[in-house]
Order: sequence, then C-alpha cells, then structure tokens
Amino acid sequence: MKISDMSAEEKVRYMTTAPIPQLVSQMAVPTIISMLVTSFYNMVDTMFVGRINTQSTAAVGVVFSVMALIQAVGFFFGHGSGNYISRQLGAKKFEEAKKMAATGFFSAFITGIVMAAAGLIFLRPLSIFLGSTKTILPYTMSYLRIILLGAPFMMASLVINNQLRFQGCASFAMVGIVTGAVLNIVLDPILIFACRMGVAGAALATVISQIVSFCVLLKASLSGGNFRISIKNFTPNWYYLSNIFRGGVPSLCRQGLGSVATICLNTAAGNYGGACADAAIAAMGIVSRITMFANSALIGFGQGFQPVCGTNYGAKKYNRVREAFAFCVKTAVGVLVVISVIGFASAGPLVHLFREDADVVRIGKLALRLQCVVFPLNAWIVMSNMLLQTIGEALKASIQAAARQGLFFLPLIFILPCLFGLLGVQMCQTVSDLFTMMLSVPLSLSVLKRLKE
Repeated sequence: MKISDMSAEEKVRYMTTAPIPQLVSQMAVPTIISMLVTSFYNMVDTMFVGRINTQSTAAVGVVFSVMALIQAVGFFFGHGSGNYISRQLGAKKFEEAKKMAATGFFSAFITGIVMAAAGLIFLRPLSIFLGSTKTILPYTMSYLRIILLGAPFMMASLVINNQLRFQGCASFAMVGIVTGAVLNIVLDPILIFACRMGVAGAALATVISQIVSFCVLLKASLSGGNFRISIKNFTPNWYYLSNIFRGGVPSLCRQGLGSVATICLNTAAGNYGGACADAAIAAMGIVSRITMFANSALIGFGQGFQPVCGTNYGAKKYNRVREAFAFCVKTAVGVLVVISVIGFASAGPLVHLFREDADVVRIGKLALRLQCVVFPLNAWIVMSNMLLQTIGEALKASIQAAARQGLFFLPLIFILPCLFGLLGVQMCQTVSDLFTMMLSVPLSLSVLKRLKE
C-alpha cells in the first residue's frame, strides 16, 4: 500500500518500524525532485531573461530577495505547522494535527495578502531599497509588481506542500510543485518573446504557475488519509501560533536573512563593481541561482529526513532519529563532494549559459568556484539544522539558521569588500560557510548526545 493511501494509524506504524535507509529514501526522492525542478525553472527563468539584456538579468537578481522573503514567510508557516503535525502524528493526537493544518494555511494566506498590498503601495522606494541602480529600476518595478500579486498563493502553496510532506505524502507534494514548474518553463518563452512582454512576461509566467500549483496542492490535501484543511478548524489562538513560531522561526531566520543577504550582496556588488556594476549584480544573481540549484538536492534530502525525524521523535524512538541523521549526513557529504568538483571545473561555462557577457562570466566564475570549495560543509549544516528544528529545539535551530546568511554573512559583506574590493564580495559566502560549520558542530552534538542518553 502507498503511504499516501494509509490511514493516520497506519502511517505511524510504518514510519516507526520501516528500515531507516529505505524510509528516508522513500520520503526524500519526491522532495529532491520537487526542489530540483523548482530550482531548475528558476534558472530557466533567469536564462530566458538573460536573452533580453543585462539590466533585466540584474533586475531578476534584485527581486530574488523579495521572492526569498515570500518563501521565508511561507516556510515559516509551513515548517512551523508541519513540524507540529508530524510530532502529533507520532503521538497519535490527530485532532490537534487537523487544527494546526488549518491554522497554518489560513494564517499564511492572510499574511500574503497584507505583504502584497504593502509592497504595491511602496513599489518604487522598495525597488530602490533592494539595490536597483537607475538603469535597472524600470525593469525591477515591472518584474516586482507582478510577483507581489502572486504572494498569497506562493505562501499558501508552501504551507500545503510542507504539511503534506510532514505527513509522509511527499509524492502528492511533488506533483503540485512539478506541475507549476513545468508550466512556468512553457510560459516563459511565450510571454517574454512571443507576447513581447519582456521581463514582465517572466514574472507573469511565475505567478500563473504558482496559482496552478496552489490549486493542485489544495486538491491533493483533500485526498487520501491526509489531514484536510477546513475553515472550521482554523484556530488562531496563542497555543497554535506559538507552536508555529517555535517550529517555523528557524526557517524564517534562514530564508528571511537570505533575503536581507541578497539585498546587501547586490548593493555591495554595485558599489564595488566599478564600471562593471550592472555586470557584477547580474553575475552574483546568476551564482545565487546556480548554488541554489545545487543546494536544492541537499535540502530535498533533508526534507525527506524531517518527517522520519518528527514522527519517531513524537513516538519517543530516539535511536531511530540518530540513525536517520547519521545516514543522511554520510550520504549528503559523498554527493556534495562530487557536485563541488563538477561545479568548480565547469564554473565558467555554467555562468555563460545565463549571460554571454565577458564581465558577467569573469566575475561569476570566481565567485562560483569559491563557493564550491566549501560546499560539502553544507551536509552537516543543513541536516543538523533540520534535526534541531524538527524536534522543537527552536533557539539552537534559530541561531544556526541565522548564522550562514545573517550572523556571519552580514558583517562580512561590509568588512571583506572594504579590505579586498570586489573579491571580498565574491568570497563572502565562502568565509561565512566556514564560520557556520564551526558553530553548527557543538550545537548539534549536544542534542545528539542527549538523544543517545
């Protein structure tokens, strides 16, 4: 029987008894596919826009910080409610899980409406604040205006996706995500070139695909033995919202600070790029998309670990939590070493795929190679963060989540460019990853020791 067809009782029995490698792999494959496809269509979007001009490419990189913020809020509600649901599933408290499913979903949708309205009201100053130069600004506003309209659907989609995944139904979540991604790839050339909409066409393709994905995911949540989202279960009281906060704030730190980091990165690239300011902004945006694609497989693998971790932790089977963590770290390190070698060797051609501009390729090539050097460290960083977040260690998880693109990155993006110029911008993420690894090891080892005891 497929896990999506199991009742809640059957899911608990399966998740707490099946062999760990088989179980994690079964949960992870759909999420890896979802993450890779999502990242792929983000890259394709950038590639199509790159055929317009450098300013359009830079504008997409600038607006990426807003999209990261939208995702951050979606993950906040999705991971916050999903972590709680998986623990209640393991503890067999199914009514509690149903109330959390509805509370997470409707809270995210309402928040998305508020954020979209605020962004549209302050569209021009927001575009300047994000790091647009005078030549990039018209393209940024055109792209951002349409993206904001889709914010409520993007956030709500992420909530449903994560809730399905934490219930063990990653295949349902995959269908919804992949459907939207494929549609986006199809619509991009039609709207950008055939309809002559330019960068606005890329934004419209993204929003349409997100709305379709939302509809597919909503239908999936009403199928099988999943906890169905119903307005009558919407319970926005302190208990449920505080549990969303505990489980979701690490994601908000991770994704939200990623948005702030992108703004600072674009500003620094523009300030220290000299005569190649637009090219520097475009190059760093391209490198962000490439590394996000490479990192998406790791995150997808970690997301396969989370429902296994949460359900077994809720069922008090701590030895299985440790076993799953060890399996995921070992597997991830091996895969990331291979990815890093390939990325380092082909850095120039990869950047060239997005923009045939000598300055963009030159700047992006070095930045990508520097990140490839430390990329395998992310295996421990990501897996330990997901462990801490899933079992409810909110403070430790938040500190670790804030480290990579917040606690370390933000000071470094001001210090390193002052010392090394544009090279400081290119090497900032590399140095930040080294410091984050040094912080992550003691944080997670203390929790693993406690689970063993």
